[in-house]
Amino acid sequence: MTDHDLASDGGFIEPVSMEEDLPELFPGDRGVLDPEVRRTLALILHRRFLLAERNRQEWRTLLDNQTVIESRLNDLYIRLIVDHEHGLAYKQQIRVDELDIPILLRDTPYTRSETLVLVHLRTVYERENVAGESAPRIDIEDVEQTVLSYFTDADGDISRRQKAVRDAMRKLANDGIISEETTGRYRIGPLVEVVLSAQKLTELRDWLRESALGREADALTEQDAREGVLS
Repeated sequence: MTDHDLASDGGFIEPVSMEEDLPELFPGDRGVLDPEVRRTLALILHRRFLLAERNRQEWRTLLDNQTVIESRLNDLYIRLIVDHEHGLAYKQQIRVDELDIPILLRDTPYTRSETLVLVHLRTVYERENVAGESAPRIDIEDVEQTVLSYFTDADGDISRRQKAVRDAMRKLANDGIISEETTGRYRIGPLVEVVLSAQKLTELRDWLRESALGREADALTEQDAREGVLS
């Protein structure tokens, strides 16, 4: 039997590309994903959120390769959440009582200042949406005027409180919750609804109300005590 006969009878299999045949992106590269898919996967791991509006190319890559990206994340016990309505994706640490899972993602809650700013942004977003405004805008002065009223003497002097508010705005802008259109003027994005649900907003509003009432009660008690000493 000749070599031609073996090939014709299926004795030889046409060679296919193997992982080793893929071009290396760096020395020792053993990855099998296309560069754009790798970048999208890395961004999902690196950032709190991947936003369709801010990362258009990576968002398209995610939608085109969602199964393989989810598979890679699941290998690390991480779940991918894709919210098409709000145009965003984010990750969650998988926790199963029956499995001894190494925890890769650490919950990093927002600070008190960031939470106070979030409450105000979410309140404005909700109010303006009801009024028919789909992309509410807000000025830093408006944020400061409201949020500073939640602070106490323990939060330092006025300049320190203002710095805390502005630092919080920068952090939320980095997360994609707001975007600065002009100096000191921000657009509130729909991501604020995801970060702070309506139920959580109600809980935080109640907490702020109770805290304010507590401060008022403490102030009245202190005033009564001073008047009692003077009388």
